[in-house]
Amino acid sequence: MPAPTKVDGPPDAKPTSQPSQKSMTKAERRELQERQRAAKLAQKTAQGGPSAGKESNQSKPPRTPSTSQKKSGDTNTNSAAKLPQVKETTNYPAAAADDNTAVSRGLQIFSHFGLPKPIGHAIKGDIHPAIIRLGLLFSEFRICGSNARCIATLTAFKSVIQDYTTPPNNTLSRHLMTHLSPQITHLVSARPMSVTMGNAIRKLKLEISGSDIDMIEQDAKDALCQKIDNYIRDRIIIADEVIQELAGKKINDGDVILTYARSSVVEKILLNAHEEGKRFSVIVVDSRPLLEGKALLRNLTKVEPPIPCTYALLPALSSLMTEVTTVLLGAHSLSANGAVYSRAGTALVAMIAKTHSVPVMVCCETYKFSDGVMLDGFGKNELAPVRFSTPPKHSPILPATPNLDILNPLYDLTPPSSITAVVTEVGLIPPSSISSIPLALGRTTL
Repeated sequence: MPAPTKVDGPPDAKPTSQPSQKSMTKAERRELQERQRAAKLAQKTAQGGPSAGKESNQSKPPRTPSTSQKKSGDTNTNSAAKLPQVKETTNYPAAAADDNTAVSRGLQIFSHFGLPKPIGHAIKGDIHPAIIRLGLLFSEFRICGSNARCIATLTAFKSVIQDYTTPPNNTLSRHLMTHLSPQITHLVSARPMSVTMGNAIRKLKLEISGSDIDMIEQDAKDALCQKIDNYIRDRIIIADEVIQELAGKKINDGDVILTYARSSVVEKILLNAHEEGKRFSVIVVDSRPLLEGKALLRNLTKVEPPIPCTYALLPALSSLMTEVTTVLLGAHSLSANGAVYSRAGTALVAMIAKTHSVPVMVCCETYKFSDGVMLDGFGKNELAPVRFSTPPKHSPILPATPNLDILNPLYDLTPPSSITAVVTEVGLIPPSSISSIPLALGRTTL
């Protein structure tokens, strides 16, 4: 056994015996190294070595043990005093750069919501110009609505596919999937992906993976673009035409139809029923922050003869429901349990209509079906940008409140108990039978 050795330490340290390092544990060896390092530093400080000279340049008072501790405490105090200033300086440009970033200070309970991104968000990877343009339109809410976003996305992907060239020693069916991934990521970074976009992208990837590797590249790209056109035609355009016919049969002369916000399908149903000569009136209920009902109101009143319309905000709904005969609503997506995920305020309209025994019909294409089950609107949602929350010009300006954050969730969930029927291209389906939609179409998934 080796003879015990002395470890140099501070003057007040007692000599300790050092056993063999092979018999030490890892923690004991680390502790020994720390003691040796501290002893060397104290010895150099006492002798006025190079490290002492370096530290003496940073502090004018002489380095004594008491002064060293005091100086260390002063340094910590100064750094602690400077922390709020550094944090304030760092956060100031972020708060002033764009109004969209202010929403990130929201309550933690909403931190999982899809936060709006700045319009000029960073571009990462090889992104097609059509995708960059579409991302900007999504960020600015120039393209809004599940059908419009899905059609715009598929149309942009057609440009991406046509401009794509398969690298050497690769196949289109494999490499094109890799090429589309950053394009999809860029769109999601501009605005969270909708259910319709997700279903369409999954269908597109399935078609790409099934492409014939022996087919000429241009022919394969043309075939993919043709399948995209067929998807838009069959699942959206023709589906809307069938829904117009089915829902139009429920509209009679003298009816008062109530709708909320703006749905492209509901708008087509009302215009188509008006063209057939039916005489009815429409109540358009709207709410902030998007106020989409104004665009629906303009389209309904510019036809000849104009459709009699009443425009009201959501707080006036209870007083108007007594005159309503039918409620027509749109949908963003349809869950497997029959719940409808739609514009925020839809659940309130459906519940009040049920209280007044007014039938509620939701018009929704089957490609909006989601296999997931949603129980409320807080598990998944999206926040509107802060710029939509600015008050009108002539309204009183609220005083600035540092602890007040404006949050505008865009969607809510309507329970199936408040819905009378769902109008799809496969017929009128009760909410309890929504899970049978894939089977009605002859497939296992949508």
